[in-house]
Amino acid sequence: MSTLPKFDVLAVGSHPDDVELGCGGTIASLVDAGYRVGILDLTRGELGSRGTPDVREQEASEAADILGVERRVNLGIPDGNIKNSKKNRLKVITELRAIRPDILLIPAPDCRHPDHPQGARLVADASFEAGLSMMKTFDSSGLVQPTWRPLHILHYMQSIPFEPTLVVDVSAYWAKRNEAVRAFGSQFHTGADNAGSDDQPETFISNPAFMDWYDARARTYGYRIGATFGEPFLYRHGPIGTDDLVDMLKKEKPFR
Repeated sequence: MSTLPKFDVLAVGSHPDDVELGCGGTIASLVDAGYRVGILDLTRGELGSRGTPDVREQEASEAADILGVERRVNLGIPDGNIKNSKKNRLKVITELRAIRPDILLIPAPDCRHPDHPQGARLVADASFEAGLSMMKTFDSSGLVQPTWRPLHILHYMQSIPFEPTLVVDVSAYWAKRNEAVRAFGSQFHTGADNAGSDDQPETFISNPAFMDWYDARARTYGYRIGATFGEPFLYRHGPIGTDDLVDMLKKEKPFR
């Protein structure tokens, strides 16, 4: 039996900062609602053009504190080489069985960065195998872990848009989400204080326009649901079923 508490949600990123960008507002809202949320980073981001693995580890810890998550783990899978191997799946399975989340938030199914869909595929396959009794993993005491399979898997959006299954209203948490993203000062343009202040190369995400684009996209999806900011998700195993349509939709949609 695991000695760790059971978690409600686990958000997974291929690199430190992925979950903050893609679903940081959702994480903040879930924590505020009293749910237990964890973050799992697959790699240390050591191939990134900016920063170092040690710096990114410190930034990830700061961001986790800002969002209020109770646990953040890095599996140390080689960056740029997220293989869907049995060895890597076992690493993911061990964490899933340790904290037993009901919901997984995973990287996008398609993205300009190949590590993101590769990470999504790895975690999705591992989540299925985590429910197989013949797939053995062991806890820190050497005991066989009980099986566990998350109930729901959703992709958060990254660089390539998709038509979302649902959009989470994160208007009240967008400022906290931005604060968590800004914790990764080695990766992003976070304001005048770091504009042109180093000799590291500009990247797709360090360009000042990148944050404006992300903000505009969150406003776009928020507007579609009658909110100021929204984070879009794609339900992996749709359609979503219900036996009570009224109960599922009874919350009034705040059209403007």
